[in-house]
Amino acid sequence: MIKKCLFPVAGYGTRFLPATKAMPKEILPILNKPLVQYGVEEAMQAGLTDIGFVTGRGKRAIEDHFDVSYELEHQIHGSGKEKLLTGIRELIESCRFSYTRQITMRGLGHAILSGRTLVGDEPFGVVLADDLCFGEDQGVLEQMVGVFKQFHCSIVAVQEVPMEETHRYGVIEGETLSDKLFRVTDMVEKPAQGCAPSNLAIIGRYILTPDIFDILEATEAGKDGEIQITDALLQQARDGSVIAYKFDGTRFDCGSVEGFVDATNYCYQNHYVPQG
Repeated sequence: MIKKCLFPVAGYGTRFLPATKAMPKEILPILNKPLVQYGVEEAMQAGLTDIGFVTGRGKRAIEDHFDVSYELEHQIHGSGKEKLLTGIRELIESCRFSYTRQITMRGLGHAILSGRTLVGDEPFGVVLADDLCFGEDQGVLEQMVGVFKQFHCSIVAVQEVPMEETHRYGVIEGETLSDKLFRVTDMVEKPAQGCAPSNLAIIGRYILTPDIFDILEATEAGKDGEIQITDALLQQARDGSVIAYKFDGTRFDCGSVEGFVDATNYCYQNHYVPQG
């Protein structure tokens, strides 16, 4: 059973300045719920209830969000507004939260490596809250847990993107196992225009086996001094196996203003319930 899920949340969110000058980008709301809460809900629905955050300076609001606010609850006790806290209360009661800091920003691979003390020696999920995902019958992470039970190796979520957009992603090449499953044979982080091996782009959902930590420790920093998770995953694929899974569902890149607006409109049209 996979029980742990890592959330790398130390980034600065510079594309949303000045809003993110004093507020973590993960706390930016889609309607009335912070981005990061959607991700934790997805993890909990998949059975991953040990939630670890790799944070940085200025991220205390995330810790406060997943904690009881006695003053607020006292103020709204007995009122109609109390029901608005039902979802976050369920998360607080159902999940365990732990935190560590990424002291220097050295890429996603380094952020995941920084979470080693929270994960230990067992397989774990990784959710990038910037990628807001809605599954069809199951959440994306829950779908991936099913794939992990079949293959018992690292799993990455992928989706087809236009070839002219592949330079924004890590892109996989792989042996086709089915219409949704690929055994990874190559990975390229943000390939140059026209050089991508496919149009299957990695999005912010992973299930990783614990040997990834030793691989990350041995992975040399690349461009801008960053340690790329794609380099470590490619090494895993060469040493054993990594499976790419084309998930069922919808994904929004909420790290961009355009994607954030699209996600807000989608949630308003499909999930919003007017309050009393």
